Amino acid sequence: MLIIADAGATKCAWKFVDDRGQVVTDLAVAGINFAHQAGRLREALDPAAYQALEAAFRDHPGVRSIFFYGAGVIVGPDGSLPDSLQGLAAFFRTWCPGAEVEYASDLLGAARAVCQRGRGIAAILGTGSNSCFYDGEKIVKNVRSGGFILGDEGGGASLGRQFMADFLKGLVPEPVSGEFAAAFPVDYLTVVREVYRGERPAAYLASFAPWILERYGRCDYVTALVEDNFRSFVRRCIRQYEAAPVGIVGGFAKANEAILRKVFAAEGVAVSTILADPTEGLIRYHCHGL
Repeated sequence: MLIIADAGATKCAWKFVDDRGQVVTDLAVAGINFAHQAGRLREALDPAAYQALEAAFRDHPGVRSIFFYGAGVIVGPDGSLPDSLQGLAAFFRTWCPGAEVEYASDLLGAARAVCQRGRGIAAILGTGSNSCFYDGEKIVKNVRSGGFILGDEGGGASLGRQFMADFLKGLVPEPVSGEFAAAFPVDYLTVVREVYRGERPAAYLASFAPWILERYGRCDYVTALVEDNFRSFVRRCIRQYEAAPVGIVGGFAKANEAILRKVFAAEGVAVSTILADPTEGLIRYHCHGL
């Protein structure tokens, strides 16, 4: 029995996989960003999520390997864990004292999921974005994301940020502007408070993306905005790597696969695999040869 987990800021997927490579338990709980997390795992999750996770580990006592991929996971060159991972490590020691545990970034997880053991470019397109060049074993180049303020091109928060900036300056044409104002509480003070003082500003901006995308192809302004968001990701990030097929993970990418492939093709960039959930590819990667 092995466990493969992929933790983003919004959701953490846990797959309990038997020795035949079959998923026997599939659990999704609230996500954790380990760039900000500290303390015990119990404190990072709501009680129901923690109890569900605890029950899953209790039901599978024979775990021999755990592969944990997470946003903000940084392991030292000597294998040392930062304080943000100590609570998770303590949880694993409690429930799987004999298991070998590998901690890695969500970006390495994405690369393994879409490239397996081959060379290529791997990208994450969800609320935010990230990318790397992977040589089949490790990440050899990473164009830094910059987060939702300085980067995250191609992601949902970037699309929402660009639309909101135009809306506040009166640049969104009618009837889209009026429809947006009627659908959301987006007076100036509310928006500024959520973006500059809210607990989850990236998620707030990304929450407008589905509404925006419903108008893709029906409004020239929206169509250009959506395509420019993906085009910016190609030009500012993907073009900095040597030419190779691009594999992408993320719910935002999967939901907009047709648009994304259209934009990438117009930019001369080949897209190989698009996965909503990287654990699909990670199961193949870790169960190879079983």
